[in-house]
This record gives sequence, C-alpha cells and structure tokens, in this order.
Amino acid sequence: MAVNYYTPEGLQKLKDKLQDLRIRGRADIARQIAEARDKGDLSENAEYDAAKDAQGLLEMEISKLEDLVANARIIDTSKLDASKVSILSRVKIKNPTGQVLEYTLVAEEEADLKLNKISVKSPIGQGLLGKKVGEVAEINAPRGKMKFEVLEIAF
Repeated sequence: MAVNYYTPEGLQKLKDKLQDLRIRGRADIARQIAEARDKGDLSENAEYDAAKDAQGLLEMEISKLEDLVANARIIDTSKLDASKVSILSRVKIKNPTGQVLEYTLVAEEEADLKLNKISVKSPIGQGLLGKKVGEVAEINAPRGKMKFEVLEIAF
C-alpha cells in the first residue's frame, strides 16, 4: 500500500475512527449477533445473516483503516517547497469565470469541500500539483477542459 501524507489533525481523526470501530462498532455487532442467535434456528434466521454480513463489512473497514494508519506519514510543512503547489499547500486560484477560490490540498481521506479542503487525487488537485504562481493548470472536468490560474501559494 502506498504511503499517504496527513496533517496531524487528519491522522488523529483516522486513529479516532479506527478506535471507535474497534470498540463501539464491534460491541454493537456482537450485540446484534447475540440478539439474532436468541431468536432460534440460525439456518433460517435472516437477522443473523444480516448481522454476520455487517460484521464482515465492519472488519473490512477496520482493516482498511489499519492499513491507512500504518502507512500514514505526517507532513513537516517546514520542509516543503512553497514555490510550487504540493500537498498541504493553501492555493488561491482564478477559475475561468474570474472567480477567485482558495483551497488546501490534502490527502483523500481528509478532503472536505465545506472546509475548502480538496484531495490531491481529485482532478483539480492533480492539475494544480507542481504549478507555480502565475502558471495555468488545465484540468479535465466533466464538462470539458477548464483553466485555473495559480495566484498564490502558502502553507
């Protein structure tokens, strides 16, 4: 699995979610299985089958989060080059209509458009990576190519 870079807050959120799923998630599933088991014949018990399926999905999610946390690295922004867009860059860009937008490029799991955090794996994020102030990023969007001019880069 590839290494993913996170902010300290983003990595802590992943760890908290993992801990919650391990403790509360597993306890809830165990309770559901026990309740379904108490209802009789397991070979014809749809509730038992559903609880076992939910258990499998929960364990798969826990495993995925464990891999993410194991391969996570916290980024030291003091070592990043502020002259070009990279992960954790706060970027001001001008869209084709002239509107100025500001985004922070983050790992996919930290992306939250409400907080102006976009994934480095998103089309806009990928198009902006490596660009310098004044350069134009051509991004393939669902409605065609769009050009975004990089106005400012900060951390």
